[in-house]
Amino acid sequence: MKVGENISFEVEVKKYAPHHYAGASLDFNPIHIDSDFAKKVGLPGNILHGLCTMAYVYRGVMGSKDPSKIKKLRVRFKQPVLPLEKLTIKGEVTGVEGNLAGIDLSVENQKNEQVISNGFAVIDTL
Repeated sequence: MKVGENISFEVEVKKYAPHHYAGASLDFNPIHIDSDFAKKVGLPGNILHGLCTMAYVYRGVMGSKDPSKIKKLRVRFKQPVLPLEKLTIKGEVTGVEGNLAGIDLSVENQKNEQVISNGFAVIDTL
């Protein structure tokens, strides 16, 4: 990887992704699995778990590479992600030291609204 190199990854959040993630994580908070409840508390509908959104960022950065190669991943959640949204994960390599590359990250939905900002990853490029 070289400084200035860009990555881009697109994913569509499946309709039942919050339900599947709830089962995997055992996080059955109703804001994730009950659209009516989520609306009652001021959300536009049931929302994706933040860590599931972060997993999409991870996949955008790492693809099918060895998961032990990621050394750091942080994000700032700007707004909730809804089922059926299309996400674009964008990254730019901002530094390389030895075999470690730093990548600035952001995520936008199909409305060009930022859902994640100030993301940063460090990966081992070997």
